[in-house]
This record gives sequence, C-alpha cells and structure tokens, in this order.
Amino acid sequence: MLVERYATDVTTRAQAPRSRTASQHVSDHLLGAALQILEDFGIAALTVRAVANKAEVAPMGVYSRFGNKDGLLEALFVHGFVGLRSAIEPSLGNSQLSMLRAGCLGYRRYAIAHPQLYHLMFEQMMMLELSPQATDVARDTFYVLVDRVHACMASGELQQADSVEVAQQIWSAMHGAVSLEIADVHFANDPATNFTRMLEALLAGLGSIT
Repeated sequence: MLVERYATDVTTRAQAPRSRTASQHVSDHLLGAALQILEDFGIAALTVRAVANKAEVAPMGVYSRFGNKDGLLEALFVHGFVGLRSAIEPSLGNSQLSMLRAGCLGYRRYAIAHPQLYHLMFEQMMMLELSPQATDVARDTFYVLVDRVHACMASGELQQADSVEVAQQIWSAMHGAVSLEIADVHFANDPATNFTRMLEALLAGLGSIT
C-alpha cells in the first residue's frame, strides 16, 4: 500500500540520511504544500485538489503517491510524529534530568509552532483508520519519552516507578497545557514561563526522595 510505504520511508529518512529519487522529491513537495495549507487554513481546506494546485501538479500526482485524501492525512500524521520525536529526542546535557527537561520544552515548542498539525495528530486522526506502520511511528515517539524517564530513574534523579506510567503522566500534562494554549484558553501572563513552571513542579514531584 502506498501510504504504508510512505510511513516506512519517512521513518527511514528520519533515522539516516540517504539519496532521494525524483519521485521522493515530488512526494516531499506535495507534503510541504499540504502542510502549508493545513497551517494557513486548517484541515477543512485540505483537499487533494488544493494540494495539487499548491504544488502545481495534476491531482493524479497526489493520488498516485498517497492513495487518496485519507492517505495524505496519514502521511501528515506520520510527518508530525517524526518531527515531534526529533523535538523530544535526547540531546547533550549535564544530566539525564536536564535532557528530559529539554525534551519536554522541545515538545511545547514543536506543538506551538505547528498548531494545526498538532491538532490533526491528536484529534482529527481519531476519525481515520490508520495503518499499523503509522501508529507504530506515534508509539515509538512516546517510547522516546519512556526511555528518557527510565534513564532518569536509573540515575537516581527520579523516583523508582513504572517508567511507562510516569511517562504517561508527563505526556498528559504537556498535552493538556499545549492544547489549551493552542486553543487560546490560557490566563497566565506568559504561557512559555507557565509551562516551564508546571514542568518543574511535575519533575520535582517525581524526583527522588532524599
């Protein structure tokens, strides 16, 4: 299935550089056009014809690469989670906890920078039947957070607990905060500072008992 191959290709491209064929460039171009329409006008404006017009290709070019509109939406879903994973991936830091903190802050930055894509990833896609490959990409993103939490527990910076449960608590808090911010349901003077303080309180509560 074209969509499934696309999901696999996106994951592979995120893991290692490789040469791209002309067809891959066209797919990337179409996906870029879809992302721009999504962020500028919302999901209601995202049609095969609109994407084809934006990319200056025939509509058949979209169908041949993504199957149909649902395939295009799935491709955006995969793209979103690959980007989110990159935003929360561990980077160099002074401690495991500092890398977890940096990843959580990266989560907010990514969501706020791509509000319509974030909405599609977590809400709109419930209306579609995703391929196993696409859901695996989303699941793998969550397990990046699980691994970071586990590393903090191993280093003694977080209390020993079920790392999946704790990662879910952190993800739930972050998702709630950024969803409210994206929806402009926010009463703090500075959303970024408020998010950071929420995160610090959460990490302190999960911290090792001394």
